[in-house]
This record gives sequence, structure tokens and C-alpha cells, in this order.
Amino acid sequence: MSFRLNQRIVGLASAAWALWICGVAAAQSASTEDSVQAQINAYFADYLVTPFYRVLFWDIWFWDNGALQETKLPAIVAWLASAALFFTFRMGFISLRAVRHAVDVVRGRFDDENHPGDVSHFQALSSALSATVGLGNISGVAIAITLGGPGATFWMIVAGFLGMTSKFVECSLGQMYRTFDDHGHVLGGPMRYLDVGLAEIGRPRLGRVLAIAFTFMCIGGSFGGGNMYQVNQAFAMVHAVVPAMPGWLFGLIMATIVGAVIIGGIERIGSVAAVVVPVMCGIYVVACVVMLGSNLAVIPAALAKIVTEAFSPEAGLGGAIGVLVVGFQRAAFSNEAGVGSASIAHSAAATDEPIREGLVALLEPFIDTIVICAMTALVVVVSGLYGSGEKDGVRLTSAAFATVIPWFPYVLSVAVFFFAYSTMISWSYYGERCWTMLFGPNSSLTYKLTFLAFTALGPILQLGAVLDFSDLMILGMALPNLIGAVMLSGKVRARLDDYWGRYTSGEMKPTK
Repeated sequence: MSFRLNQRIVGLASAAWALWICGVAAAQSASTEDSVQAQINAYFADYLVTPFYRVLFWDIWFWDNGALQETKLPAIVAWLASAALFFTFRMGFISLRAVRHAVDVVRGRFDDENHPGDVSHFQALSSALSATVGLGNISGVAIAITLGGPGATFWMIVAGFLGMTSKFVECSLGQMYRTFDDHGHVLGGPMRYLDVGLAEIGRPRLGRVLAIAFTFMCIGGSFGGGNMYQVNQAFAMVHAVVPAMPGWLFGLIMATIVGAVIIGGIERIGSVAAVVVPVMCGIYVVACVVMLGSNLAVIPAALAKIVTEAFSPEAGLGGAIGVLVVGFQRAAFSNEAGVGSASIAHSAAATDEPIREGLVALLEPFIDTIVICAMTALVVVVSGLYGSGEKDGVRLTSAAFATVIPWFPYVLSVAVFFFAYSTMISWSYYGERCWTMLFGPNSSLTYKLTFLAFTALGPILQLGAVLDFSDLMILGMALPNLIGAVMLSGKVRARLDDYWGRYTSGEMKPTK
């Protein structure tokens, strides 16, 4: 049984969004402190951002006696890390055992055109990766090293490894509990398995509350962190290279090219992501290889610094934990393992084996964090610029590349554009699936048009508190998602044992 709000609410909701957008746009011309924009920012900051931030980033080191006074461990980071550690042991380190098989699945060796679903395994992986491989890989890594030193890189890699099993669990659940809407499209993800899955184990009320909480957070996050923030940052990078580009024109261009893809649904999103993601990752990795190839002599020293400073013996226990927290926090922001968003994309994959798609999903943190983030970190450490005082992550990464490739800022601006673009098309799907869960499949176009309106306004608006809140909502999705995933982990382990037994015994044969 799925939850759904009355269809008549759709018109009111759409009108409310339209009025909000028009009000904010009008506020751009206001110059007084009492402008609509200033009031919106103040409201979000006082009543939404601050309370939400205090919950997610509550410091659990409340018992320290002063020795760890400078160390902070946000509750949301501890929650993501502890759940990932639990899943890794609960699933018997499947992230080590199944990598080769996962690659074979992505290559299409187990594809069957008769399997139900909207996209292939490779397209589902590309769609999910397009939402995570982005600005976090460029700016987030540099920020982590600036705050925690080179040692933060080590803990980012550890967090990426643990996050592989979180992705496996949530994406397996997405497949296990998926359904099809009235138009024949797949409807799956936390909003499904929290509701239906917890009802199966006798917790229907808890499941309903968690599913609704996740759904609203995902919709809000898709408009802000998955849309407005992305296009705003992409414009900032492009504008630095092409100062003549006006914000309104960039917004219209982005809305047009995003709309050309998302109107077609997950099939078109998957097709585009399957092309864009390998190309943008390839360009970025090649640039990293060129940079590191020019600094081969200092790479051993850089690697030694990353490992030794991961434990910061000279800084004491507080320093070591501080570096660990920074690394885990930036990795969580980058690969979104535990957030639950990726399971929405993977639930659309064409397969009759839920575990098989979960195994595909565990490759995401490996590619996103262990490969791409680690290479970015090594570039920044090798350059030696992380102690220069530069606080902007994108500029620091750009400057690091420029020590070998002077024209790299132009390449980086293109990369940022495609990273932002790919993130937006995937997050539009996440938000649209949650929206239709609430309002029904006939409201899909309403969501997409609203999403594009925010895209057009993204480069123009400076609603800091609104964007901060939407970013927090993406992190907040991990709270309900992981509660349900932990409670349902026994069902996943039972399915995994059955699947892996059939695979290792030779009963399960490749189709190609």
C-alpha cells in the first residue's frame, strides 16, 4: 500500500510554488532590507536552517573533558559511518567479494531483454553516478584537505569503501519493493521500502512516517541542492572564464537543455547519463593523470604524508579524530551513500534479481570516492597549495592543476558545467518520483516544469538560507532511510545468501 495525497492538492501546490517563484523574482529588484528576498532568507535561517542544522550537526563529543575540545563529530556523520560499518559486517564484506561480478553485470553479461524495468544496469549506474560525481569531487576534496590536512584523504577512501555496502543495501531494497505506477513507470526507492517493507515486519506506522519524511526532504533537496545550487555554482565558474555571460541567459540555456532530457523520463535520462558520465569522468581522470605524471618524483612522499597524517600522532587523539571526521564528512557529501537517493534510479533497472542491481550500485562509491576523489586529493597534495590559505575548493583545485596545465581553468569550467548538468537531470528524476508518490503520476509534468523554473532562476537568485536548507534536506534523507534500511537488513542478507549461493555454484549463467 502506497501513500498519496489528494489529486486536488496538486493545483494548490503548483500555484503556491508559482507564487513563491514570482515573489522571489520580484525581490531581485528590491534594494531595501525589508525586501521579500531578505524576509525569506531570514525566515529560513531562523526557523528552518538553524533548527535542522542543530539536529544533523549536533556534536556527539559532548562528554569530553577538554582534551578533545576542538574536535566535533556531527551526529549525521556518525550515523552514516556507523550504519555503513554495520552493513559492511552484516553483509559479509560483499564489497570485496563481489566487485568482479558487479563489473560483469554492468558490462551486460547478465542482461535479459525480457526482464522488467526501464533502463539497463549500465544506464542505472550512470544515472546514479551523474547525481554524485560533481562539485563535491572538485571542491569538496580540496576543502577536506584544507580543513583536515592530507590525512583526510585516507579517511575519505575508508569512508568510500564502507559506503559501498550502504549503497548495496539501499539499492537492493529499492529493487525488492519497487512497483509500477499507472503509466507503467517504475516507482521505487526509500519512499517505497520504508512504507511497505516496515509494514511487513509489523511497523506500518513507523514506516509511513519515515517514508513521508523522506519524500518531502527529497523533493526539497531536488529543487535546491540538486538544482539551484548546481546551476548557480556552474554559472559562477563559467562567468569567471566568460564574464560577458549574463545570469538570466545562462539560466535559460540550462533550463532548455535540462528540459530536453527530463521531459522524456528515466529512459532519456539514462541514455544521456550513459554518454555524459563516462566522458566527463574520462576527461577529468586524464587531466589528473597528466598532472600526476608530471610530478612522479613527489608522489611517494605525498602518499606517505596522506597515510601518516591520517592518524596525526603529533596532534594527539583530538587531532586524529578531527582528521577522521573531516574525511568521513566530505566522503558522505560526495557519494551520498546512505542518503537513499541512488536507490530511486537503480530501482528502474531491468532485472528480476534485486541483489544483482544492489551489486551494481556498490561500484558507485568506488568510482566516486576511491577513484575520482582520491585522484583529486593526490593532485592537491602533490601541488603543495593546500596550505596557501585559499578557502574556495574549486579555485584551489584549479590552481593545483594550473601548476602543470596553465589552461586548465577552461577545462575545469567545462567539467563543472557537465558535472552540474548531470547532477540536475538525475536529481530531477529523484524529486519527480517522490512528487508522483504524493500527488499521482498525472502530476509529473507539473513537477518537471517547476524544476525547470528553479533552474532558470538559479544563476540569478542569492537565497543563501533557502539553498542551505535544501542542502541540509539531502543530508536529512539519511535519517529515515537508514533507520528503515537497518531494520530491513535481515531481508537483504537472506536474499544475498540465496543469490550468491546460486552464483558461486554455477547455477546462474551469464546470458552473453
